[in-house]
Amino acid sequence: MINIKHLLKVTAAWTSIVYVVCFAGVALFPATRELFMRYALHSDIALGRNIITLATFIAGLIIWNVIDVVAVWLFAFLFNKIKK
Repeated sequence: MINIKHLLKVTAAWTSIVYVVCFAGVALFPATRELFMRYALHSDIALGRNIITLATFIAGLIIWNVIDVVAVWLFAFLFNKIKK
C-alpha cells in the first residue's frame, strides 16, 4: 500500500522545486524557452514576449501543483485498488 498523504506532500514539494528552478531559468535566460521548443518539442514557433511577474509565478505554481497532485493521487489510488 502506498501512503497517499505522504506521497502527495512529496509531490507538491518536488513540483514546487522544479517549477521554481524552471521559472528562474527562463527569467535569467529567456532564450531557453525557444531552445526548449526547438530541441525538446521539435517545434519552431514565435512565442511572443516573456511575461515574468509575481502573478504568473504564483498562478503557474498553483496550476502545476494541482495537476501533479491529481495525477499522483490517481496513480496511488489505482495502485492501491488494483490487485496483483
